[in-house]
Amino acid sequence: METIKAEQLNGKIHTLSGEEIDTFAGQIRGKIITRQDENYDEGRSIYNAMIDKKPALIVYCSNVADVITCVNFAREHNLLTAIRGGGHNGPGLALADGGLVIDLSRMNGIRVDSEEKTVRAEAGCTWGDVDHATHAFGLATVSGIISTTGIAGLTLGGGHGYLSRKYGLTVDNLVEVDVVLADGSFVTASEDENEDLFWALRGGGGNFGVVTSFKYQLHPVDTVVAGPMFWRIDQTEKMMRWYRDWLPNAPEDVYAFFLTAEVPGDPFPPEIHGEKVCGLMWCFTLSRRDPESVLQEAREVEQPLFEHVGPMPYPALQAMFDDLYPKGLQWYWKGDFIRELTDEAINEHLEFAEVPTTHSTMHLYPINGVVHEKDPDDMAWNYRDVNWSMVIAGVSPDPEENEKITSWARDYWEAIHPYSAGAAYLNFMMEEGEERIRATYGDNYERLQEIKARYDPDNFFRVNQNITPVNGQL
Repeated sequence: METIKAEQLNGKIHTLSGEEIDTFAGQIRGKIITRQDENYDEGRSIYNAMIDKKPALIVYCSNVADVITCVNFAREHNLLTAIRGGGHNGPGLALADGGLVIDLSRMNGIRVDSEEKTVRAEAGCTWGDVDHATHAFGLATVSGIISTTGIAGLTLGGGHGYLSRKYGLTVDNLVEVDVVLADGSFVTASEDENEDLFWALRGGGGNFGVVTSFKYQLHPVDTVVAGPMFWRIDQTEKMMRWYRDWLPNAPEDVYAFFLTAEVPGDPFPPEIHGEKVCGLMWCFTLSRRDPESVLQEAREVEQPLFEHVGPMPYPALQAMFDDLYPKGLQWYWKGDFIRELTDEAINEHLEFAEVPTTHSTMHLYPINGVVHEKDPDDMAWNYRDVNWSMVIAGVSPDPEENEKITSWARDYWEAIHPYSAGAAYLNFMMEEGEERIRATYGDNYERLQEIKARYDPDNFFRVNQNITPVNGQL
């Protein structure tokens, strides 16, 4: 290969000779691409098309040995390094501009143990991969709401979704992980082995190493009763107030997130295309409960404009938004944890309820129920007393609308933030600075700094929502 220039951790540019790169390539089973490769632009593309980073090297790893080799090579050359699983990270932290990207997308092996009710999945898997494998056994674990999302980033940030009120966060269902550390060593972390590392990885993001596989607890989830229910946007205040009062007392096997949106095209009826709406996205996990009685409660508040709630395989629910949000859209999002949805907060929501583009939306995801049963210091995820994880997502296929969607999301967030818990879900943050990261971990931040100093004292893993080690390395 030709000589290339790459960025180091200290910001200096380092020249890698063709011989050095050829030697590196000979040590891995996977594939290396550089800016000279014809598929380079495809290789550096991620879910959020607003991100335009240009790595010097992208390495598609085939196995753990490749990951170890990449970490050692990057450390020896002091290269700025990012880890990419599914590439859904909003601020583009799956890429290192000018540096090296360890791409795990080709590591996607899965093994289900139906007797133990667990699944082990490699870090390149998406949730669609995992759902497909586990559904054959009538089982599932907690994940998000889009099946193309990678398991690694979602899990390391905490993870919440349709099953959270019944079964907790994704990290509450994490049993074990395999990790390549900054010194190139390989370890397993669980409740019984490297317990401090396991504590940190459950919500601490990609700060502590490259997780190469995850083992999750599974639950009996097969067919669910699920789907959307929409009301006209002028009903937002009434429905949001009802939802606020109803949710805390709802049975744990009933889940519904609140949304504001614009109805897109197919598969919705033509007569409501383009309609601005508020709504609920339902998921009932147990067939013995009568969904109809719960749905009727919502209907009696106000007759819906549209509803389509019925039985479906759980993987179908997980994939419901995939076509609406494919790779390649422009994204800008902001998030916050919400303890109480006060009347004053609802008034602020009303000011921004009409979304600026068809793809833009606001979601209030419930994270109560079983989530509240853990203590704040049980793992890195700190906020065990909030009721919702809010995301405000400005989204468009058109780069010309970037300013519009970004301004809407920022202004909306600034109006709502005073009524929040003061912190956010790690996976709903852009690059927002150390103060926001500290707030997200609260009283757990100093312990995370100490663990970071133990496992990554030089802050080699820094292309993330970074936790600075206790010795202050940047």
